Amino acid sequence: MRPNVQSGPGIHVQDMSHNIGPRRILDRISLQLDAPRIGVIGRNGSGKSTLARLLAGLIEPSQGRVLIEGVDVCKDRRAAISTVGILFQNPEHQIIFPTVLEEICFGLRQLGRNKADARDAALATLTGFGKAHWLDASTETLSQGQKHLLCMMAVMAMRPRWLILDEPFAGLDIPTRMQLTRHLENCGVNLVHISHDPRDLAGYAQICWLDRGQIRAKGDADVLSAFETEMIHEGARDDLADLAG
Repeated sequence: MRPNVQSGPGIHVQDMSHNIGPRRILDRISLQLDAPRIGVIGRNGSGKSTLARLLAGLIEPSQGRVLIEGVDVCKDRRAAISTVGILFQNPEHQIIFPTVLEEICFGLRQLGRNKADARDAALATLTGFGKAHWLDASTETLSQGQKHLLCMMAVMAMRPRWLILDEPFAGLDIPTRMQLTRHLENCGVNLVHISHDPRDLAGYAQICWLDRGQIRAKGDADVLSAFETEMIHEGARDDLADLAG
C-alpha cells in the first residue's frame, strides 16, 4: 500500500528508503519542508547526493514517495521538470550540448516549447543574468564557474519552483563562490542546499542533518552548530591511522 503522503505546498517525503544493490543508502526518511531556504548537512558518504537525486525525481526510491508541490517527481516527469531542478556538484555531469543556446533550449523543448519559443526563452534567460553575449558560445570554452552558472540558467529557464543544490560550491575559489551565491540569492525560487560545509548553509531557515542514511536532527541553526561541534570532535581523533581488517 502506498504511504499516506500529504500533498500540497512544499516538499513531502514519507517513509522513503533507497537501496543500491544490497546496500541501503537511505533508510525510512520522512520529512515535511516548506521554508524558502532549506539546508541538508552531512558528512561524505551519508547519502546526500542520493537524496538530492531522489528529491529531483532522477531516480525512483526503493520505498516511499517524494511529492513536491503535490507532484510525484518520479512518476510525473513532465510536471516534475517544471517544479524542481537540480544543480550537480560537477557541471560536466550536467552539460550535454556543444553550445550555450542548445544547452538552455533542451529543457524548454522537453516542456513542449517549439524551437522558436525555446530560443526566445533562452535569450530572455541569458539577458536576465546579463549574459546575452553567451548565446552562441561553445560550452567547452567556459570556465568551471561559468559552467556552473550555465547549468543554473538552463534550470531557471524552465521556471521551477524548487532548486536542489548538490554541493555546487565544491572545488570553487572564493570569488566564484561569492558570485554564484549572489545569483542563487536572487534567483527567486525555493532552495534545498545539500552540503558538508556549515558555512554554505548559514542563515537557512530549516536544517536537516543526514547521518548514515537517516535524518538525525531537524531544526534551525542549532542543528548546524551541533553538527560542527561533532565534526570538530571527530577531527580530533586519529581514526585515519586505523588499518582495515
